[in-house]
Amino acid sequence: MIPMPLARVAEITSGALTGTADPRAVVRGPVVIDSRAAAPGSLFVAIKGARVDGHDFAEGAHQAGAVAVLAARPTEAPTVIVGDVVAALASLATAVCRELPQATVIGVTGSSGKTSTKDLLAGLTALIGPTVAPVGSFNNEIGHPLTVLRADESTRFMVLELSARNVGHIADLVRIAPPKIGVVLNVGTAHLGVFGGRDVIAKAKGELVESLPARGGVAVLNADDPLVRAMADRTAARVTLFGRSPEAAVRATDVAMDDRGRASFTLSTPSGSAKVTLRLYGGHAVENALAAAAAVYELGLPVATIARELSEAEPRSRWRMEVKDRPDGVTVMNDAYNANPDSMRAAFATLGDLGRHRRRFAVIAPMLELGEEGPMLNEQAGRTAAAAGLAGLIVVGGADARPIVVGAAGAPVLHVPDPQAAAQALAPMLAPGDVVLIKGSRATGLERTAEILLGGADQ
Repeated sequence: MIPMPLARVAEITSGALTGTADPRAVVRGPVVIDSRAAAPGSLFVAIKGARVDGHDFAEGAHQAGAVAVLAARPTEAPTVIVGDVVAALASLATAVCRELPQATVIGVTGSSGKTSTKDLLAGLTALIGPTVAPVGSFNNEIGHPLTVLRADESTRFMVLELSARNVGHIADLVRIAPPKIGVVLNVGTAHLGVFGGRDVIAKAKGELVESLPARGGVAVLNADDPLVRAMADRTAARVTLFGRSPEAAVRATDVAMDDRGRASFTLSTPSGSAKVTLRLYGGHAVENALAAAAAVYELGLPVATIARELSEAEPRSRWRMEVKDRPDGVTVMNDAYNANPDSMRAAFATLGDLGRHRRRFAVIAPMLELGEEGPMLNEQAGRTAAAAGLAGLIVVGGADARPIVVGAAGAPVLHVPDPQAAAQALAPMLAPGDVVLIKGSRATGLERTAEILLGGADQ
């Protein structure tokens, strides 16, 4: 964060300083919501959650070096008291971004692939200049401004991941840090029950391209997704297309998969081509790589450099197609961060590639937030699993998991109540050389199944 006197923090957030707060004290960062991350010069933001109230940890953050606390009520530490802590956090990030005109903001959105694309893009922009990007999936009304507040005078790029759970959410986020380049990956079925339909999801995701400036702005759109491609009519910015379509300016040709489920392809651009061999797993990683390549191509990075960086990139974020081999040769694919119909199909496609000529198992849990279509879509997931040639399928959950079991009728399926029971049931089935897919949402806790199978958790 750029250094800022506490009086200026209070002015920006329309806050009031408590008597113990020194208006001349300077906040130098970081801005944190976890008191354990507080350090000398930091600002602790006290957010009241469903289970934990940050105000209770204000004094501990101050003792750890926090200059002050941004809070909704007085605390035992020096405090800037505001009416709405989350809104104040957004105002502070907006002000900081305005004072960094040299930083180019790149926004990434889509129903799936945001975090992986953000990670690839941040690695590429770092070749050009200092880059700030979210850790993991800091992409909502709290994580987004926290990421922006990590920027300082040296920052040249901010690569920001934008999520939406309703229409208007992305519009709110882009006001904090107005992007110059906007990348839209896809319009899928994630959070379908919240939005009510894919057309509404497209409306929400398109708020990113609507925010781009006519002068110097670039909308990077997926040529292979009709709903994304149609967003070209919603922006005054220049449009560049990526994908496998011949009409894409940045496209993949000669795509091939190796026996570990990793793709190679020729990256083709208007100024030349180069070979890319990904270390990321799954054919869907090709689209993420193309999106990142298209964005940095607009920044002038040479095609050969883009291809080299993409080929060297390793997975950065946890539980997203993490592939690990046990000493006995069993391969565990941990894709337990999130699950929707599109990512479920992609995960089973990757299992088919990586598990070719090997026995394949899967542990899956119900997909969430799909609304009235949830039972039908979960039943389809069961049919996808049944068609995958599995030696065993374990479905985790209660009554909400029944549609998966119904869809998987005819397959060797076992229904268990929790992730630990899944690991205990699966362990004796496995033999050296087998492959296991763990696919679910972090809300279902399936990462624990992977941890137990890999020997990293108590059994």
